[in-house]
Amino acid sequence: MTEVGLRAEVTGPVATVVISNPTRRNAMTPDMWRQLPPLLDRLEADPAVRVLVLTGAGETFCAGADLGDVDELLAAGDHSVAVAAEERLAAFAKPTVAAVRGACVGGGCQLAVACDLRIAATDARFGVPPARLGVVYPTPTTRRLAALVGPATAKYLIFTGELVDADRAARVGLVDEVLPADRFTDRIAELTGAIAARSQLSVIAAKEIVDGRADAARAAWWHGQSRASGEAREGVAAFHERRPPRFTWTASSDG
Repeated sequence: MTEVGLRAEVTGPVATVVISNPTRRNAMTPDMWRQLPPLLDRLEADPAVRVLVLTGAGETFCAGADLGDVDELLAAGDHSVAVAAEERLAAFAKPTVAAVRGACVGGGCQLAVACDLRIAATDARFGVPPARLGVVYPTPTTRRLAALVGPATAKYLIFTGELVDADRAARVGLVDEVLPADRFTDRIAELTGAIAARSQLSVIAAKEIVDGRADAARAAWWHGQSRASGEAREGVAAFHERRPPRFTWTASSDG
């Protein structure tokens, strides 16, 4: 893959979005940021998709925003195309996994943090460099980072702009798992397969609740869905019968 842009591949229940900008270490151009929301809209609407993986082409996740077009991003501040893309990714209704190899810096870290889970290879490096550039990190992005790693670590990452390795990223909560290169691809497949096999009602409801997007009425609706859909009865029956459950609820049932 040599062209600049985003590519989506759907294999079974897993959609993979690949970031590609080979000569810029997969840096995101303004056009690439604009491509992401409609691409996510399409994948979210696809009933076959149960999990989304975001990764970079080759051995790099994303080295940030393409600084050749930085004026466009700076002029818009919190209303930039980068923030719009990040917010759309964070709001994606189905589980999202950032599969990180190599550099995950600036805009790359912004995208990874907007995912639900982050799995890193041992060669991954994470950095938040706005203070190196005289840039004010967007408000939603800063708050999302602080919610994930805590205020002190968020300040450290932003104040210093230093790169941290995968092991340190895991210790501070920026990364969920760190894997050697020879296990990385298999683990992503294993993890996404496990998530896809679970009750999508349980998974999608949990995502809404954890993210603070479900008020009391919505939470009550989810509990009602659990009763009405038969998902819970099937899960309990499968447990007693020592067989894999056959969950049938899909996101299209979501009202």
